[in-house]
Amino acid sequence: MTKITHTEHIAIYPGSFDPITLGHQDIIERAAKMFDKLIVAVLVNRAKSPLFSADERVKMIQMVTGHIDNVEVRSFDGLSVDFAESMGAKVIVRGLRAVTDFEYELQMAQTNRAMKHDIDTIFLTTDLRYAYLSSSIVKEVASYGGQIDLFLPPEIVPLLRNRIKEREHKESQK
Repeated sequence: MTKITHTEHIAIYPGSFDPITLGHQDIIERAAKMFDKLIVAVLVNRAKSPLFSADERVKMIQMVTGHIDNVEVRSFDGLSVDFAESMGAKVIVRGLRAVTDFEYELQMAQTNRAMKHDIDTIFLTTDLRYAYLSSSIVKEVASYGGQIDLFLPPEIVPLLRNRIKEREHKESQK
């Protein structure tokens, strides 16, 4: 008799998450329901200078996803598709806010598929409440002292405000 074994369905959700927004959190919570394990993959992008280090971003995401048993958070450097393969993931999850996201995301999904035929990309449309939201917009609003409570998990609000103050203090010291 042949023994049937269960294969764990693993997906990654890559991004910079600088910082994690309510839109990111929404995608994480929804994707976690679809897979046995969801790895939130924090990109270390050497071409950008993020507000928070990769370790800080990992800790922030762990803070807001700690209640979800099948979510793991890791940082990575390089191509998402290579990271997915190294984690045993067969799916890359991407969030779409608007039609303008679709062209870029489709191009990336097709490129990833050309490199690794056994890894697929799925797109989750963002909840309408967060369709306009991006980390960049939130950082800009925060830099002008605007209200950011509507955009971020509550645990992240003071962290962003403090980081903006630190940056402003460093700039004023120059």
